[in-house]
Amino acid sequence: MKVTICGAGRTGHLNAVLFKQNPGIDVSVLTTSATVAARWASGGDLWQAVTRDGRTLSARPDYSGTDPSAALDNADMVLITQPAQARSALLHRIAPYLPTDKSVYIGAIPGFCGFDWLAAKVLSGRDNVVIWGMKDVPHIAYDLIAGQRVRMGGAKAELFVALDRRESAASAAALMAMLNRIYEAPVNLLKDYLEITLTPGNALMHPAVLYALIGPGAPWEKRPFDEALCWWSDCPQAGAELLEACDAENQAIRRASEARLGIDLSSVKPLQQELIEAYGDQIGDDRTMYTLLRTNRAYAGIPAPLVPNPHGPGLVIDRGSRAFHEDIAFGQALLVTMAERLEATVPAIAKTYRWACDYHGKLAAGTPDYVPADWPEAA
Repeated sequence: MKVTICGAGRTGHLNAVLFKQNPGIDVSVLTTSATVAARWASGGDLWQAVTRDGRTLSARPDYSGTDPSAALDNADMVLITQPAQARSALLHRIAPYLPTDKSVYIGAIPGFCGFDWLAAKVLSGRDNVVIWGMKDVPHIAYDLIAGQRVRMGGAKAELFVALDRRESAASAAALMAMLNRIYEAPVNLLKDYLEITLTPGNALMHPAVLYALIGPGAPWEKRPFDEALCWWSDCPQAGAELLEACDAENQAIRRASEARLGIDLSSVKPLQQELIEAYGDQIGDDRTMYTLLRTNRAYAGIPAPLVPNPHGPGLVIDRGSRAFHEDIAFGQALLVTMAERLEATVPAIAKTYRWACDYHGKLAAGTPDYVPADWPEAA
């Protein structure tokens, strides 16, 4: 089985190494990095993944380069690991090189921000393409040295995937068989892709913490940070409380979707419950959202996106962070759009979204252009 991974970032690198631990898996990595491509072409060192217990897993991808025709030749599965803002351009780039003589399973990890709608729009007319997504990343990955090494953090106890509504039961069965070959954790099939779209995650988590750190009345609204801090180990109480409010509103969108579409989205659980089920005993204190975030060992050490202050001493939030360009410009924008169309009230989500767009000043605002104009009526 040939798996093509699009993206040599943290998730792409880690998955490439882990997949190659399995016999009979051919792994190609399509990257935009000429440096990573040149290093592979020169026969450089093996790619490494350092586990939480200090072991080092090593592997060499069968291909790593910038040529989509080479990376996608005879691919059975394509995993897209790039952030949401890069996926449209990527899908247009790879579409001409996808196999046409067999089914090819194209999925996003994670599959949020409406990936199913995006892929269905870009790849319309390609009946052999099976569209799917994964609910979350299988592992936390960090401290990447591109094309060389990455560190592996906490792992999910179970993995969940969903297919686009157009896909057949036979395609679902084939996908599950393929995923269970390459992942150690059990893989479960969800009933509807909205279970992934509405899974509480970064689109709720990062904006809430940013607002509590630098938003109106926040401690660092008008001054730089004196030192680096971590997203979750240093999460402020106000951030956890705002996150709880946003999460409750996400549940309101879920209930409105169920009522309008007549579907069961009960797998979309409150965030605190999702995290407890995902990380289990890696959490030191799960009594509240605040204690859970600060004591989850799987999250320990993940840095907040801070860069040197260009106007003086200290650090400031990086406006180039994925927290803005993915989680807010795509993730939150999609939730706001869905809520408006479903007539669900989401004041906390809308507040953080409007503030973030105003604060940043250069985000692509408004509904992502791949959301069907007739959703939810025609769903």
